[in-house]
Amino acid sequence: MNRSFHKSQTLRFYDCSAVEVKSKFGAEFRRFSLDRHKPGKFEDFYQLVVHTHHISNTEVTIGYADVHGDLLPINNDDNFCKAVSSANPLLRVFIQKRGTSGEMAWCKTY
Repeated sequence: MNRSFHKSQTLRFYDCSAVEVKSKFGAEFRRFSLDRHKPGKFEDFYQLVVHTHHISNTEVTIGYADVHGDLLPINNDDNFCKAVSSANPLLRVFIQKRGTSGEMAWCKTY
């Protein structure tokens, strides 16, 4: 299958203040971007993630992979801002249903 590449599929211009987010829930991936300098509040990010993945009625835990590949939680404004500011250039976010048997140890609270 031959797919043509369109500029509209990428950022329209290179903007160093944009952070690309790649989120994973189960086998599904979603992409969106945030402003590195004004990322907002954790609660707004949480709502964006569950809306983007169409899991609004599901309680989830959110984590991210840091620059060393370690999984760290995103569960408050402080570690959300740390995750966004340390993304270079991509913020890899992992979402898991709360209370599942394989739930990551760091994902205990929201």
